[in-house]
Amino acid sequence: MRAASEQSLRFLVEKWLAPSPAQPIHVTEFSRTRTGGRRYVRVETSTGEGARGLFFFRHDDGCWCVFPPTADAPGAVAHPRAA
Repeated sequence: MRAASEQSLRFLVEKWLAPSPAQPIHVTEFSRTRTGGRRYVRVETSTGEGARGLFFFRHDDGCWCVFPPTADAPGAVAHPRAA
């Protein structure tokens, strides 16, 4: 079992996007999914190679993940506004 701190939004942003003072991160979108009304955040960083961004989804247990809760993802992971 992972510690709650390992599923925090800050931990996951640092893990997946590796921000630095030269390449800070920006929250570019936040809202709730149309299906289920669960929270999501889109975080982006820019590098010399272009922009990189990820969606992070809040699960019922309070943890953040890069995949939506199964109740919000019937079959495939789609953009949170799609549906």
